[in-house]
Amino acid sequence: MSLQSISAVIIAHNSEETLIECLTSLLRLPEVVVYENGSTDRTAEIAAGFANVRLEQGAFIGFGPTKNKAADFASNDWVLSLDSDEMASAELIDELDALALGDSKMLYELLRQNYFMGRHIKHSGWGYDWLPRLYNRQAHSYNQAMVHENIIPLPDARMQRLQSPIRHMAAERIGQFLVKMERYTELRMEEGAKGYGPFISLLKAKWAFDRSYILRLGFLDGWRGLVIAWSDASAVFYRCMKCYIRDQQAAEVRRNSSSRNNGT
Repeated sequence: MSLQSISAVIIAHNSEETLIECLTSLLRLPEVVVYENGSTDRTAEIAAGFANVRLEQGAFIGFGPTKNKAADFASNDWVLSLDSDEMASAELIDELDALALGDSKMLYELLRQNYFMGRHIKHSGWGYDWLPRLYNRQAHSYNQAMVHENIIPLPDARMQRLQSPIRHMAAERIGQFLVKMERYTELRMEEGAKGYGPFISLLKAKWAFDRSYILRLGFLDGWRGLVIAWSDASAVFYRCMKCYIRDQQAAEVRRNSSSRNNGT
């Protein structure tokens, strides 16, 4: 049985709203590693209540590095990487159980179905979301990206798409977009993303909105599509401006330091 060779690995932070459903979808797996980082809700308590869960706790060091650290706790080399707001379908578990898993260079992609306030979003850039999520940690790992992380495939890796999806509860409330935007833009700023001035930031934000709402047919998703497009535009604007302000402040510190040194 292939399930005996797979460990699901999840990083979790303040995930009490979705973690029960996530872990329930993985009950057939012998081992689920939950790496909890700094939660202030019942995340750790919920994880500890599942018999097949191995609860580990530690610091969040960026999405890519943290997922690699969490995978180190797994007993198996084959890792099914999920987020705490994602659920594996029963059909996917059956499909995983039928895999041979004899080639460590194989990298398996899963179709993620994204939901926003109870509705499956089929446009807005959310509708054709294939992600590598099943991998052998001896051959593959996540990159070091602080946000928007991805698995680095070997040059000779072989990709295979599985037929059964995972379900992603992207947001149950509009306010969650604001929380994610603040967290992700801060991470991008810490990562050293390039800053842009106000005018370029506005242009980039407008492009993000048009791409999501028009080019990616977000208008077909109704008001949800509008919210997603506006969120995308806002995230781009605040990321660009935060990095611009960071750079301006750093330049001011250098100027002040130079002035002091020249005056002595």
